[in-house]
Amino acid sequence: MKKFFLTNVLLLSMFFIKTSEAQSYTNLGDVQTDERAFYTMTKQMSQFMSRFNYEEDQYGTKISPESPDYRDRMKRKTVLPLLFDMDNPRTNGSLRDFFIADLTEKDANYFEFLGGKWYSEVSATFKMNGEKVDISMIFTIEQENLGSKWVLTNVYFSDFSKLFPKGDIAEQQKHFLHPMSHELDFMNIYKIFKTPESIEYYASNTYSPDYLSIFFYEVKCGNLVFEKVNSEKFHVFQIDNWYFEVSWFNREGLNTGWLISNLVFLKDDEKEELLKFYQPNINK
Repeated sequence: MKKFFLTNVLLLSMFFIKTSEAQSYTNLGDVQTDERAFYTMTKQMSQFMSRFNYEEDQYGTKISPESPDYRDRMKRKTVLPLLFDMDNPRTNGSLRDFFIADLTEKDANYFEFLGGKWYSEVSATFKMNGEKVDISMIFTIEQENLGSKWVLTNVYFSDFSKLFPKGDIAEQQKHFLHPMSHELDFMNIYKIFKTPESIEYYASNTYSPDYLSIFFYEVKCGNLVFEKVNSEKFHVFQIDNWYFEVSWFNREGLNTGWLISNLVFLKDDEKEELLKFYQPNINK
């Protein structure tokens, strides 16, 4: 009986030791997985740029500009696919492969911080006349003296857009001042103010609404009060014949952080109209 008892105790001890070992290995595996996920995550936009250009590898190791591996085209090909949202068919297929092949065909098409034509879109909540509203603010990097800074270039707010609805051509052509109005001391000028909702039709054909100035005015008057930032993403037009968005993905796994969330093949001459939304005075 005593021998039987000792045997059971020994077996139980072995079971607990094995269980503890298994738990230790599992915990060690979790730590290793978490550590790998931490290093592979693209944690900052500057890190995204470095990996995009292969100035840093996929594990966060910086590559010296003197190293032959710096911006190496073949190694860049292995890192670029990791910078795409792999859950999105649009950024995980043939278009992505075409983009990578185009990028690495020659030593060009790098993403430069001061290269221009890339924008941050910041979605924020404001209070307007006591009600919460969402406004998107567009920023770009501007060089100044020996440094640089983020500057506001445009805003999108649906209420501002409603102030300037695009009527059809026939409707617009009804609103004009006769070319001889000056000979009558502009007695017919009352027409402009008779229909205030259409006042912009009396402006030049080259006129376009300046939403940023309206935004500044409403803030200065106290009608718009900032509350909080909701989200941020980036729009990049810098690469020849391409446009892509970079968004933040906070999730488990190795495909996390700042990743390409949208990709469009866009000829440079087609970019001009689109760029006017992000930076209306870009050609001035």
